Amino acid sequence: MRKILPLCVFILLMQGVWAQKISGVVTDENGKPQSGVTISLFQISDSLKTIKLTVSTASGKYEVYPVQPGKYFLQLSKIGFATRLTPTITLTGPVLEVPTFKLARVIQQIDQVEIYATRPPIEMKPDKMVLNVEGTINEVGNDALELLRKSPGVLLDKDDNLTLSGKNGVLVYIDGRQSPLTGSDLTEYLRSLQSAQIDAIEIISNPSAKYDAAGNAGIINIRLKKNKSFGTNGSVQAGWGLGVYPKYNSGISLNNRNKLANLYGSVNYFNNKNWLQLQFDRQVSDTMFNQSSDIANRNEGFNFKTGVDFYLSPQHTFGVMVNGNTTDVRMQNDNLTDIIFKPGTQLTKILKASNNSDNQRDNYNVNLNYRFADTTGKELNVDLDYGFHKYISDQYQPNIYTTPDGMTELNRVIYEMDVNNRIDLLAVKADYEQNMWRGKVTTGGKLAFIDSDNNFKRYDVLPSNTQLDTTRSNGFIYNERIFAYYLQYQRSLKGISIQGGLRMEHTETKGRSFAFDQQGNSNGPQQLSFERNYTDFFPSLGITLNKNPKRVYTLQYSRRIDRPAYQDLNPFEFKIDEYTFQKGNSNLRPQYTNSISLQHTYNYRLNVSLNYSYVSNMFSQLVDTAEISKSFITKENLANQHIVQFNIAYPFQYKNYSVYGNVNAFYSINQADFGPGREIEIDVFSFSAFAQQSLKLKRNWTLEMTTWCTSPSIWQGTFKSRAMGMIEAGFSKSLFKKQGNLRVVVSDIFRTMNWRGVSNFAGQEFIASGQFDSRQLKVNFSWKFGNTGVRSERQRNVGLEEENKRSQSTDGGIGQ
Repeated sequence: MRKILPLCVFILLMQGVWAQKISGVVTDENGKPQSGVTISLFQISDSLKTIKLTVSTASGKYEVYPVQPGKYFLQLSKIGFATRLTPTITLTGPVLEVPTFKLARVIQQIDQVEIYATRPPIEMKPDKMVLNVEGTINEVGNDALELLRKSPGVLLDKDDNLTLSGKNGVLVYIDGRQSPLTGSDLTEYLRSLQSAQIDAIEIISNPSAKYDAAGNAGIINIRLKKNKSFGTNGSVQAGWGLGVYPKYNSGISLNNRNKLANLYGSVNYFNNKNWLQLQFDRQVSDTMFNQSSDIANRNEGFNFKTGVDFYLSPQHTFGVMVNGNTTDVRMQNDNLTDIIFKPGTQLTKILKASNNSDNQRDNYNVNLNYRFADTTGKELNVDLDYGFHKYISDQYQPNIYTTPDGMTELNRVIYEMDVNNRIDLLAVKADYEQNMWRGKVTTGGKLAFIDSDNNFKRYDVLPSNTQLDTTRSNGFIYNERIFAYYLQYQRSLKGISIQGGLRMEHTETKGRSFAFDQQGNSNGPQQLSFERNYTDFFPSLGITLNKNPKRVYTLQYSRRIDRPAYQDLNPFEFKIDEYTFQKGNSNLRPQYTNSISLQHTYNYRLNVSLNYSYVSNMFSQLVDTAEISKSFITKENLANQHIVQFNIAYPFQYKNYSVYGNVNAFYSINQADFGPGREIEIDVFSFSAFAQQSLKLKRNWTLEMTTWCTSPSIWQGTFKSRAMGMIEAGFSKSLFKKQGNLRVVVSDIFRTMNWRGVSNFAGQEFIASGQFDSRQLKVNFSWKFGNTGVRSERQRNVGLEEENKRSQSTDGGIGQ
């Protein structure tokens, strides 16, 4: 705690102000003011770089603030209009009024210019927070899970489950498409995604009716890189890291684009050996268990992404995309448990349960997409997605009991466990929007089909042979169907913008748990089956007051749902070791969340938000007791949860120094009553602080530092965690006329990312703690090649127009 508090104080002290601005008005070719025009300010120095983004108001006015003296130009873009670049403008005084610019529906060619843009590490937008990865310190030597661990407001518990601002039920998307994976499957997939593949991470706390209703805490969308430049170009990268063990990664991406098509592809290889140390101390009525684990696992595999977009005409685009990954995980777990029978304090016996496992994970996805958009505001997007996930595991688990000195064996139980799981996902969605009723009407629907087939077989290893234990083996088939439809209306008035919508989702689920016969065939007796059908409505509302663009207020409301994961519904009892079991709960019900938030943006920089959420039937992981001294882990619905959350974000830049600071705080109350001695009432005030700093030096050197900390919090509804944090620092150097880039980073310099959680439920005290390979030296080199020359402004305008439309379509269509 003494190491963590200085980090938090350091982060909280970083604030500042800068005052000059550039303003102007944008209209159409008939002089009508245009709202919603994206204004991008580029600074002209040794290389061009993005300084600020803003949007024009209903009167066509815009202000870019704050800005330092210097030479700039503006880029103005809006769907249905040609993107326009202004001539060079020079800011010398406190205010520069730019002449009115008119956007035309006919693209006009102007002087050529090449843009090299840099992005801030964090961007606050009206509907989401964006953690930029490409071109920042975040790009070096991390995987997606580690990036999420240090994202503002995101917390990972002892099992690497995601929570956002104190709420569980985070929905993860990849390139705007929902991942069907949950639990450990999702965790391992995120570990396989290398940071070199990731463009940005979007955190959407209050999605509108256009988004999937799932995700109690909101949506995290991981955007992978996709080259958009004209001509033929590409990049290669290689990375090396050293913690307890060495780690390697490399990749290549290629792109060819012309006015008719864009062909792209990338592949990345990784080979990481990781270290993890765990300690579990558990006390029940008659026994104490002190368990320690030292784990080494090697992850080796590759990721790929390839596709093509065909620009059939200015109105029609068709695309095909295929991506996937395959990962081999080999794990060695040295596990030792001291067993003490109460009321004594002397060691009674030792359980040696060291094990090893081989795991194979494969994910493959195919997407077909079509887009139509004309100049009248009509737009249609259709997506067809198919994907499957396959997981195969083979684990050897000995359980050897010895005397307290470890010299004499008392008895042994040895078994092997084979797991074979497959998930298939098919989804079809369509979205249509057009200008209507003095605003914009958007409607659409989605059909999603998820099928999961899970087989678990346990074999007793005997001196003479190996036999299937049919009482400890299980198969589970789960089917889920979701039918969704939504209607949304948006209108901008003078100084106010209103958006409201309603989403309907009908869910049908079936589950069947069955046993195997002695030969391992799935024709054993059926153990349990269940079927559920339910329909829910999810309203959403957003009101933005923007009469004064320096003071923007946004009020949002949404209702959301989290459906139980298939692993949590299987009632079969899985034996983790001789004293620990895990089983699902077929009676687990969906959890629902009502959230209301107020956000204020001041002077384009300071962003403050306040949110209240009420969660009913909240999911919670309980560590319960069985057979007096044994424990089992299961999921239950808590009665309710109340969360009040506050967030403040502030970017500051002075000359070559910039810093982004974010503080997220929440107060949570968890309540439940499962009977005498099984009540839960936990409350906590928790905050996390994040800051990322950058200092640009001469000769293309840049120094960067990231600091992050979190105070004590709650994991999975019942575990109270302690504070932890980290400092990461490094430098980068542009080489070979800025085609090459070298980055060196040291993560968790002071090794403060050690975690600890305590649970006290049903007469059992459970203390879990651990540390992982958090301090690492990471080195990465990247090289860009191919067509980097100047191209015509007409080509650039066509490309920017298409990508602007496509990105807005993708952002709006996430998770239909």
